[in-house]
Amino acid sequence: MKLVLTLALVCSVWVYAQDHHAGAAEPAKSVAPNPADENTRKAKALVNQAIQAMGGEIYLHLRDREQQGRGYAFHHGRPSGGGDVFWSFWEFPDKERFEYTKERDIARVYTGNKGYEITYKGAHAVEPKDLEDYLRRRQFSLDTVLRIWVNDPGVILLFEGPAIAAQHSAEQVTFVNAKNESVTLDFDIDTHLPVRKAFEWRDPVDRQKNLEEEIYENYRSVSGIMTPYNITRYFNGDMSNQRFLNTVTINQGLDPTMFDPNSGYNPNKPVKK
Repeated sequence: MKLVLTLALVCSVWVYAQDHHAGAAEPAKSVAPNPADENTRKAKALVNQAIQAMGGEIYLHLRDREQQGRGYAFHHGRPSGGGDVFWSFWEFPDKERFEYTKERDIARVYTGNKGYEITYKGAHAVEPKDLEDYLRRRQFSLDTVLRIWVNDPGVILLFEGPAIAAQHSAEQVTFVNAKNESVTLDFDIDTHLPVRKAFEWRDPVDRQKNLEEEIYENYRSVSGIMTPYNITRYFNGDMSNQRFLNTVTINQGLDPTMFDPNSGYNPNKPVKK
């Protein structure tokens, strides 16, 4: 009797297994990885690596920055005049002040989408062309790209592969926003710090494309943030500006009146705490 039951159980299990195998779905075929997704992941990884090299969360929460140094202007790649001393004050995301001459009695202030020049005669709006150029550079600035563009869901990141930038072996990433505007960053292959930034724009008058580039050198750590002390700007391949910084101060809490063109702010008088 036990033998019969055992045989019956074995047979029923065999039948169930055959039925189950017959009705089972075919194994899912493996799906090849999407090259576009792999490219984006590579680009994002490089950008995140660069942000960490810049200072990570400390860099991402940078509030303000003061710089003092000397700037040199160039025309068609040739120096135009001697170097001028300057002070600059920046407050994220859209306030900036530049002071010129040893007396610091000439200034330019940008707040929002407006710009003013301040002299002993008072404040007046900067020329429209100068304001347009400044706002364009701010839109494509390194801080804007690494802190705003990178978090915009409408921005696509593309890994462009290895490159040589400012005599550095680098890896290149291009950011493309919803307006089809793009900016390319080259990151040093060893330090992961940005060494070059480039973007193109079309002149509204002659409809020709212009290429603007910045080279970042001589990085130093300032309050935990890696800061380039030498910055060279190029316009259509010709050197247009160089800045050599002497001092940089971060997150000191700037006097808000310095960004008000009508406040009468005097940089030579100490701020009352």
